[in-house]
Amino acid sequence: MLKLSVPKMSCGHCASTIEKAVKSVDPGAKITVDLSKATVAISTSSSGKAISQAIKQAGYENAELAA
Repeated sequence: MLKLSVPKMSCGHCASTIEKAVKSVDPGAKITVDLSKATVAISTSSSGKAISQAIKQAGYENAELAA
């Protein structure tokens, strides 16, 4: 499971945009968003780098959290 901190994610629209970005890389990804902590947990078969890059291209800086 990939866990990312997305500091600028603050609302449902942000979460939706991030989910769409992840799904563009891996349509079968399972995504859990925690707006209160500004984190995203993603179960994916794609590389963390590809997911992170897609989220950045959607306009959200992010960083992987330690397991």
